[in-house]
Amino acid sequence: MQLTITRDMESLQDALGALAVEGKRVALVPTMGALHAGHQALIAQAKEVADAVVVTIFVNPKQFGENEDFSKYPRALEEDIKKAHEAGATVIYAPEASDLYPEGFQTSISAGSLGTILEGAFRPGHFDGVATVVTKLLLRTLPHIALFGEKDYQQLCVIQRVTADLDIGVEIAGVETVREPDGLAMSSRNAYLSATERATAPKLYQALQLCAQSIQSGAAIDPTLAEAIAALTKEGFKVDYLELRSEYTLEAQETYTSPARLLVAASLGTTRLIDNLSLE
Repeated sequence: MQLTITRDMESLQDALGALAVEGKRVALVPTMGALHAGHQALIAQAKEVADAVVVTIFVNPKQFGENEDFSKYPRALEEDIKKAHEAGATVIYAPEASDLYPEGFQTSISAGSLGTILEGAFRPGHFDGVATVVTKLLLRTLPHIALFGEKDYQQLCVIQRVTADLDIGVEIAGVETVREPDGLAMSSRNAYLSATERATAPKLYQALQLCAQSIQSGAAIDPTLAEAIAALTKEGFKVDYLELRSEYTLEAQETYTSPARLLVAASLGTTRLIDNLSLE
């Protein structure tokens, strides 16, 4: 299927209208660009469950805090379009900020209490920005299904909650984290790592694996997590959190009850990394 590139709502609606006339089942894959193999896996999965795949490329200013990397966030639109097309995209929507947030725009979607824990505690307002832009993208595209990577697991939970609460009739599907051969979760921010930091970064996932093995074998949760945090700190990580949470509600677990998920955020130098691991 020929690729259609759109830069504003009008051209997007034209492209979606043509798909609707043909009776196509549509999948949406929202991205912030800087596409890598993880994004391409999302697009490929979307192609398997739908006739047409809409990929959005938009660096959303509303989900960046005051001291975060919005201005430095990698942008490579032409390369992103090429990678998206190779993976199976049918329509690209790459708007300017003024198209999604025109003059006078004031509305914000609150992510509620789910948006204030874990990442939300360290990045106040982040998930409100995510909820707002994803809601707009879902309403503009009205796909049958939208796919999100499990690497940003809390984000997936927030989006599932928002779409359920607001009766947005779109299926939200999570896709398993794509990893480098050494286990590091693929992320656009990995490009910020120095060679030394890149060599150390996989130890974050290794710590999750060790914690999972210990907890599933009956080890006490708090000492296990504390030991892992100490080991990561010794390796040069600045750990923001490493916690065991309920798989679906993200409520804290004092005793291990399946299904659960370990979630971690830590910085290496100036690069902040997040990861998670399901305990089935």
